[in-house]
This record gives sequence, structure tokens and C-alpha cells, in this order.
Amino acid sequence: MSITYPKVCQSIHGKYYIDFVLNNKRYRLKNGNKIKLKLNPNSFPVKHRRRQAEVLAKKVYDHVVSNNFSLEEDRRSNELALFDGLIESKLSENLSDHYRKTLRELSEKLREQVIINNTIPIEFTNDLVRSYQNNTSFNTVRRHVNVLLNHLSDNGFMADKCSLRPRKQVEVLHKPIDNLPEVLAELQAFNYNLHMCCLLTYGCLLRPHREIRLLRWQDFDSELKYVSVDGSRVKSKRNRIVPVPQFIRDELVVGNPHENIFSNTPIEFNEDYFKTLWSRFKKQSKLIDNNTTIYSFRHSGAIDLFKRTGSITKLQKAMGHSSINVSLTYLRGLEVPELSEEDMPVIY
Repeated sequence: MSITYPKVCQSIHGKYYIDFVLNNKRYRLKNGNKIKLKLNPNSFPVKHRRRQAEVLAKKVYDHVVSNNFSLEEDRRSNELALFDGLIESKLSENLSDHYRKTLRELSEKLREQVIINNTIPIEFTNDLVRSYQNNTSFNTVRRHVNVLLNHLSDNGFMADKCSLRPRKQVEVLHKPIDNLPEVLAELQAFNYNLHMCCLLTYGCLLRPHREIRLLRWQDFDSELKYVSVDGSRVKSKRNRIVPVPQFIRDELVVGNPHENIFSNTPIEFNEDYFKTLWSRFKKQSKLIDNNTTIYSFRHSGAIDLFKRTGSITKLQKAMGHSSINVSLTYLRGLEVPELSEEDMPVIY
């Protein structure tokens, strides 16, 4: 890559232009249009034209050298800057830490393609998603990638979303806990915090790893009869106010209003805290199997609520679902019989 310094020349008609060789190709420019510069030496009075042509020569030379020896606009640089700006705007939204981390990791893979190709080839996007063999992982990555690509496309960066169809996956439904009192007693002997987490998951139907883990004493009312969860910690982004059953209130030992109820400090435990405790508990438990999770307590609580109330609306509110359709889908795993013996055929 090379350039000769532009030479100021004058045509037989008295018009000034600059002449130079860039990467073995000769150029003659009469104005600064090529470098988006509003400078036309021949529009000046005759006695100033040569001087303005010399200014044009220097501007063109400086532009070519700084633009990787090219007269063309540095599209790669512009596309990368646009990509980076849009990704940062997406990641600055109100996202969970885990979701933000996942999107950032995927965006870094997409960014490499922008550096190489100035765009994100759909072939690369499809291959990236195909690299996940498990159907659940395939669908999850496909969904996350398309979130990024749709955001880019909606804001001026040309990119096609993944064209692969989602795969059918086997739905894993949490199994309810049959021997609940025995399991809770075993948990109480194992670890106080994990026991309290499971009690709140069952009795208040809160989600353990965010809604419960981040609870502070100030989230409870003065009599501990209700707990309020801010929408920023709720999956549906709606504030929740949930009754606290007596069997949970009996176990609570109130601390400083601004402290976390588990760490007893202003700083909560990390997001894997209860996952780690549960893994350790499962290894020594004699009552649960590998398919039982902390969420199994939430499902067990939902079954009990629905059996006693028979109200899908109350279940929706208690579970904190964004719509009743979510609750209807959720009921497939509750193992509540839709028919009773009285509904079955009889012999007259």
C-alpha cells in the first residue's frame, strides 16, 4: 500500500486539480468530494485557486494515510463502532446478571465476524446455533442470538437473524415432594439458610435464586405477615406482596432492616449460594432423588394452593406469573387430577 504525494496541476482550460498514484492506481481530483470535504479550488477567485489546490492535496494525502491507504470510507470501522454502541445499549437494559453475561459472551462471537466481514453472515449465525447439540441449549442460544440480532437490525445495523427453526424438546417438569415434612426436617438439621430458603419457596411461592436470596428484613412488614418483592427482582417485572404463613414466621429471627436475611450484612450471598448448598445437601440426603430441586418446593406449594382453592386466578397471583396463560401451562406439571371418581362412568 502506497501513495505519491498529490501534485497540483493545471489543465489547458486553467482548471486546477491534484494528481497522485494510490496503490498503483492514478487519481485526478478537482475537489474534496471523495473524502467528504467541501473544498473546490476552482470556485475561488483565480489568484487563490492554486493555494486552495495545495490545501486539497494535503487534506487528501492525510486522509488516505489515516484511512489505511484508501480513499473509500472506512466502512469496517464505522460498522464496528455501530455494532459496539448498539450492543452496549442492549446490555445496559434492566437484565439479570446471568442473562447479561450470556448476551455479552454471544456478542463477542458476533463481533469477530464484524471485524472480518463488516457484517454478520447468516451462515455463521446458523452454524453457531447448530454447535449446540442439546435441543434445550440449541433453542436457548437461538433465542438469545436473535435477541441481539433483532436489536441490531432494528437500530440500523444490517444483520439477518438465525433462520433455523426451534427444535422440539422434552419438557422437564419439576416433581412435587411427597414427604415434605421429613425433607424439611432433614434440611433444618443440615443448614439454617437452606432450610429457610426452601420454606419461603414452598410457603410464599417465591423464586429462590433471586427473589428470596436478595430479601432484606425491611421487605417484611412489622408483624412479618407480608413480604414485598420489588419488580426489579421479579421475573414478570411486577412488584409482589405475598402473605407469610405462620410456620415461616415462627422460624424468622428479625435482624437489621437494611441487612440481608441470610448473610445478616448489607451484602447478599452470590447467585450460586443456594445452588451450592443444595448440591451438598443432595449428596448426603436419604430422602430426595436427583430430580428434586429447590424449585420442587415451589411446585409442591402451588399444588397445595390449587387443590385447596381450585382458583387459577389465585394461583397466578401467588406464583407471580405475568398472565393466566403462563399458569395454565404451568399446571401441566402440578399433577392435579382434573377428574374425580364422581366424574367417571357408573353402572345403573
